[in-house]
Amino acid sequence: MTSLHSNTLSHWSTDDCLCWFLRVLAAVAGTIVILIVTFLIMEALPVLQGIGLLRFFTDPSWHPAEGFYNLTPMLWGTLFAMAGSVLIATPLGILSAVFCHYYAPVSLGRLYRRLIELLAGIPSVVYGFWGLVVLVPMLGEIHPPGPSLLAGILILTIMILPTIALMADASLANVPQQYLRGAAALGLPRWATIRSVVFPAAKSGLFTGVILETGRAIGETMAILMVCGNVVQTPSSLFDPIRTLTANIALEMAYALGDHRAALFVSGLVLMAMIVALAIAAEWISRGRIYG
Repeated sequence: MTSLHSNTLSHWSTDDCLCWFLRVLAAVAGTIVILIVTFLIMEALPVLQGIGLLRFFTDPSWHPAEGFYNLTPMLWGTLFAMAGSVLIATPLGILSAVFCHYYAPVSLGRLYRRLIELLAGIPSVVYGFWGLVVLVPMLGEIHPPGPSLLAGILILTIMILPTIALMADASLANVPQQYLRGAAALGLPRWATIRSVVFPAAKSGLFTGVILETGRAIGETMAILMVCGNVVQTPSSLFDPIRTLTANIALEMAYALGDHRAALFVSGLVLMAMIVALAIAAEWISRGRIYG
């Protein structure tokens, strides 16, 4: 009896330790986010107090040396590149996972997963270098000048494709087998089973994959910097050069001083706000559509 009581106390003690350990990790993660936001606000505060927030969206252009701080063209460039890449990569990634699980031979599906994992591990600067040397000249032959929004979309699509493909693959692998057996017992064709049974069962994981790839597309810097032309303008077509917020920070932070430097931290705050908005939208859609 004493031994059983001691084992019970030891069991609860271990659970309590694990619980507190997880709480500490969660607190550390939250503290890091708060510190990052606080740092961005403190660094951006001088220019926000001096010229206000509104001018970052109403000034004629982005020329900090002349006192112009318009971020709108770069914000549109970021959004267009992100939206285009996500719209292309999402169906490709999900359908590739469907092919691996339900259509491809086992050996081919295994090989494909290894290739996707390899793509996920390639540094972004390598993608950017390939795009600069191969993709940009190809687009330049079709429609000059070559460095453009389209080049950025294509590079981002290749970069975020492994994220959604691997998440979709894991989500489809976790669909309970009894669902598939039940669909087979009802005589449903393969595609009807995938559409009506597999996708609804895996939608939470698929949605998570979309959120992760969107976040990566927003934050990508080096590859976009190398292939998009870095012209501060709102694009009127896919072949226009653009500059994104992340590329702008990477290009100008090394020599920026005073209000110019603080304005770049405002760019960081805008990016942070975009990520927060993405997280809020994900939570809202998750509660209203997936779990509701």
